[in-house]
Amino acid sequence: MKNISLVFQFHAPYRLKRYRFFEIGQDHYYYDDMQNEESISWLVEKSYMPLCQTLKEMIQFSHSKFHCGISLSGIMLDMFQQYAPEMIDILKELADSKCVEFLATPFAYSLAAEYNKNEFEDQVRHQAAQIEELFGQKPTTIWNTELLYSDEIGDRLLKMGFKAVMTEGAKQILSWKSPNYVYNTAVSPKMKLLLRNSALSDELAFHFSDYNWKNYPIDAEKYAAQLAGMPEQEQIANIWLGAETFGIRQSADTGIFGFLKALPFYVLEKELNFLTPQEAAKKLTAADTIPIPYPITWTGEAKDLAAYNGNDLQQEAIQKLYAVAERVRMCQDKRLKNDWLLLQDVNHLRYMSHTDSYGSNFESPYDAFTNYMNVLSDFLLLVDEQYPTTIENEELNELLTTINNQEKEIASLEDEIQKLKKRKKE
Repeated sequence: MKNISLVFQFHAPYRLKRYRFFEIGQDHYYYDDMQNEESISWLVEKSYMPLCQTLKEMIQFSHSKFHCGISLSGIMLDMFQQYAPEMIDILKELADSKCVEFLATPFAYSLAAEYNKNEFEDQVRHQAAQIEELFGQKPTTIWNTELLYSDEIGDRLLKMGFKAVMTEGAKQILSWKSPNYVYNTAVSPKMKLLLRNSALSDELAFHFSDYNWKNYPIDAEKYAAQLAGMPEQEQIANIWLGAETFGIRQSADTGIFGFLKALPFYVLEKELNFLTPQEAAKKLTAADTIPIPYPITWTGEAKDLAAYNGNDLQQEAIQKLYAVAERVRMCQDKRLKNDWLLLQDVNHLRYMSHTDSYGSNFESPYDAFTNYMNVLSDFLLLVDEQYPTTIENEELNELLTTINNQEKEIASLEDEIQKLKKRKKE
């Protein structure tokens, strides 16, 4: 029997407020609370709550034959508890159904797996403990940030006790092979490798309402037939999506929720089976072993880290942030440790990208970088107060000077823009 694995990923960052150079050392609160509350309320109303209600109905109408997975960062869970506790309630209902697997994910949805292994382990354990406390499940499958994976990361995950890891079915690792199988990781046959089918996933995420798409209009019956038409020997289609696909990327008036609600009927009618990632790893025999020597993600054409560390701005931010990792890990200041987590959110780096700044509330990657580095400079001052080092003091002074110069450059550019606008009106 062929299998389908649907997984929905929930994450949103704490938005940083506009933080100017002159505030460094004066203001130690970095977040735009009003924008955060508005953003989460909007996400919940337009996407997250309707999606969870739909999943609940899919389980009920299929007599619990519909199974799926959910990835929730620790930051997302904290924001739900702070701004939308009704989301925790409905997620608990989904957990009680025994049809939904909650996955391990780094708490801060960070790149710690690539830049600080000890921090990565701490974040995964932190979020896994949240999942167990809230939903009564101990995660054995992991969705790393943006599906980031390499054999080096896999080795660490194996030692942490994970049974399965999820990543992108990227062409550079598959070559002629299909993503529609369970594979062994190169680090050990004891840990299964599950690969996202990007074609089937992206068809819903990006093309559901695309009039020019070859399969438009996409309906549940046609999509189920497409799944049933996979080669007979293939085991599973992993269709993994950002939750915001439903209601935001594809608005409710496109029929996306109706499509999802009807999908189990047509899938089960064709004698296909729904599995959670954990069930897939347990029930299906690995077809082969796939080595992944270099990091891959689910982002961009190259499916690599370029959207997060591909330019000088991002690399400077990453270097400064993780340079203090061990000192922050040693400190006992809860607020400092919380800021450390929130500043690691991968979206702050994405906003500095020239090619993929989806969701940014900044005018440009450079604007996002300057704002972030101002915040980071103040944060580094606080870290240095607790664990001072002469060398890093010198580096910090250089950083502050650089940022001050950048602020002046931006102000000068803004003046030029205003002059040009004035001339245009005249």
